[in-house]
Amino acid sequence: MVVNSINFLIFFLVVFVVYYFLLNGKAKAQNVWLLLASYFFYGFAEWKMIPLLLTATVVFYGLGIAIGNNAESNKKRSSLFTTLGVVLGLGLLLYFKYLNFFIQSFSDFFNAIGLQTHWTLFSILMPIGISFFTFKLISYVIEVHRENMEPCRSFVDFATYIAFFPTILSGPIDRPKPFLAQLSKGRTLDYELASIGLKRIFWGMFMKMCVADRLSIYGDAVFGNAIHHNGVSLGFATLLYPIQMYADFAGYSEMAIGVGYLLGIKITENFKRPFFSQNIAEYWRKWHISLTGWLTDYVFMPLNVSFRNMEKWGSIFAIIITFILIGMWHGAAWTFALFGLYHGLLYVPLMLSGAFFKKNKVKKTKSGLPPFNVVLKMIWTFLLVSFGLILFRSATLADAIMVMKKIATEWGPLFVDYKTLINGLLCMVIMFYKDFWDEYKSDKHLFSKGIINRYRFELTVAGYIVLVLFFGVLDGNQFIYFKF
Repeated sequence: MVVNSINFLIFFLVVFVVYYFLLNGKAKAQNVWLLLASYFFYGFAEWKMIPLLLTATVVFYGLGIAIGNNAESNKKRSSLFTTLGVVLGLGLLLYFKYLNFFIQSFSDFFNAIGLQTHWTLFSILMPIGISFFTFKLISYVIEVHRENMEPCRSFVDFATYIAFFPTILSGPIDRPKPFLAQLSKGRTLDYELASIGLKRIFWGMFMKMCVADRLSIYGDAVFGNAIHHNGVSLGFATLLYPIQMYADFAGYSEMAIGVGYLLGIKITENFKRPFFSQNIAEYWRKWHISLTGWLTDYVFMPLNVSFRNMEKWGSIFAIIITFILIGMWHGAAWTFALFGLYHGLLYVPLMLSGAFFKKNKVKKTKSGLPPFNVVLKMIWTFLLVSFGLILFRSATLADAIMVMKKIATEWGPLFVDYKTLINGLLCMVIMFYKDFWDEYKSDKHLFSKGIINRYRFELTVAGYIVLVLFFGVLDGNQFIYFKF
């Protein structure tokens, strides 16, 4: 059930009506209803995996209580339960997502050195959203162990946090403490929050259906038949792909956050205009914020402490390991590992120069625009990101190398479907104009006077709807990050 589909609209209307008109302000009843709705939503996508989701939730709920009960009286036992939780969470990921990858990799290695093997791969159905809900499970036991929060005593609340339907399939990855705190209070309809939520839902639909899905028509045609396209077409598709990914994933996040707002629940922000970044470190502070924040807290920081005797090089090794894991989190393939390594290596000059530890301020000229040197840094960062996504987009390393070679050597006329591409590029300009305004003109409104200002909400929502109906690809394309 894609969130920009008629099925989801009907589903959510039922959830919304019961949530506010029958259960208004009753926290326990609302949470039970959210839990039932979340399991129905997940079952609609993958009903065979409901027992796995429920079992994992029960186990980690029990582990959280065990960790909390032993936090002061028996630290060793508390640490043991925490370790068990981390191992079980990673075990789920390793089995469902990476087991066949490691079997195939070892088999290929032994065959390459002359030791012929015929290992059989397992037939494993990967649960949708597993990369997201396992990270929630792991962060919960770690946060309880660190005594950053009390263990959740309500199973319904905990299960709702893990399975919350707007975020279970593709994030954002909410942290347990702030999310569970919201569930402890009854929710009544907050009209201001709901109006923001509606705007974000329709803006997310525009990003997904008008930008991402339009650009994907061109990108899929070129990358899907890369061997028959020249370097100019592949290079152009390479430059469009990060924009497609951003519109797709940030569009989903906008819709998820908007749905959360309509339910009176604030979800973690996931993007902050990443293409206005001046270096790769700033880019990752603005791209998939919930994932990079998770790995920073639970992987990079512990590794950085472990390598502290190595000073800067310890931090460099920690960041490279973290980014390899970021790459592998996206999928079980060496291309993803190399994608992560590539980004980790881009951090090396920043860390050696000290630029990594500085946060770039939003610089403006008197006209309110970024200075020319800042624009050049943004363009360079975008090009670095685009090049790295060749690895991300390619099914194999051989495919990635072929694309890179063609871009460097095989030049020719640009393959283009003008009608499809012009519509996509026009919507892309609208998207970037809004991002630009939010980045550099956030203290101003586009229309600050008159009737347009008075009806800004209504006109904004109506404008988004018109854009979606006029430019949108209305066939319910799946989101890129659903497969992760």
